[in-house]
Amino acid sequence: MPPGPTASIADVPGTGVGHATVWRDEPPPPEGRGIARTGVTVIDPGGNMFASPVPAGGAVLNGAGECTGFLTMAEWGLAETPVFLTSTMQVGRVYDAACELLLAGNPEIGDDVIIPIVAECDDSFLSDARRMQVTTADVAVALERARTAARDRAAPAEGAVGAGTGMSCLGFKGGIGTSSRLVPSGHTVGVLVLTNFGDRERLTIDGVPAGRLLPPGPGGERSRPPAGSCITVVVTDAPLDSAACTRLARRAGLGLARTGSTAHHGSGEIFLAMATGLRAPRGTPAASAGSRIAGRDLDPFFDAAVEATEEAVLNSLLTAPTVTGRDGNTSPGLDAGQVRDLLVAAGRIPGG
Repeated sequence: MPPGPTASIADVPGTGVGHATVWRDEPPPPEGRGIARTGVTVIDPGGNMFASPVPAGGAVLNGAGECTGFLTMAEWGLAETPVFLTSTMQVGRVYDAACELLLAGNPEIGDDVIIPIVAECDDSFLSDARRMQVTTADVAVALERARTAARDRAAPAEGAVGAGTGMSCLGFKGGIGTSSRLVPSGHTVGVLVLTNFGDRERLTIDGVPAGRLLPPGPGGERSRPPAGSCITVVVTDAPLDSAACTRLARRAGLGLARTGSTAHHGSGEIFLAMATGLRAPRGTPAASAGSRIAGRDLDPFFDAAVEATEEAVLNSLLTAPTVTGRDGNTSPGLDAGQVRDLLVAAGRIPGG
């Protein structure tokens, strides 16, 4: 299926992504704050989500992870805040900061409370997880950048940025990846992933077992265990209700499987989907059922979510450089030239 103009989640009207990257090389306390390869990423569907919530749904492939707000979203079928992504040990800090920032912009919050959506992956292979590395200022920067990007229709940076700074995927450096697809109805499906999962032996690109065919990396480096996580956020401008969003979110698992994920025991694959086409003011019903896309008409959206998720994972790998973090641990970048040679040899793309 064709991608949108930026081939990113930013192709969905009103949607923006912002990153705050925390990268430091300091001695351990009390002299410094240790080694940080972490950060925050915010996905904002646009507008005031407290005043005008967005139909939403979620799915879990393997649940060794956390996403605050998931239960409320599943119960009410609505997302009332942007999605905040970070590392496992920083969830509390990001949640607190999200509450403070959203309270500041919405005087009505307090009479009616919110539960921010904060999801995580574990970046402790590269980042010192014993230190609280993320601050309220970092969350504020990521949120403001997401809002600015939404106004500018700017494609987000990918790879080792924001929440993806310290993540590793399928034996290589992972992080943030995004993609989009246009469906025949004229709507857009955008996907953003935070990748931190899988075993190098299973890396698959367009059906080619690339992980087994690529030359081995440098010896002597401690490998990150294959367990990990992947947070996938799907956004569309189509008129989908919460039940359809839940079904759409579930398809992200098929995109991960195409790249080599088997959802290990210690992995947290959590998928969220939001649709802005039936958005309505807080406390009022959504648009009439006659305008909703449902049933077999969802098939192109399922196709789009699978394709865009697969591509987003690969983008997270191909845009991330080699990163060395705490204790000298290193996640190697995936060499795009070597990948191209494999795809040419397999007849997937033309040579030359």
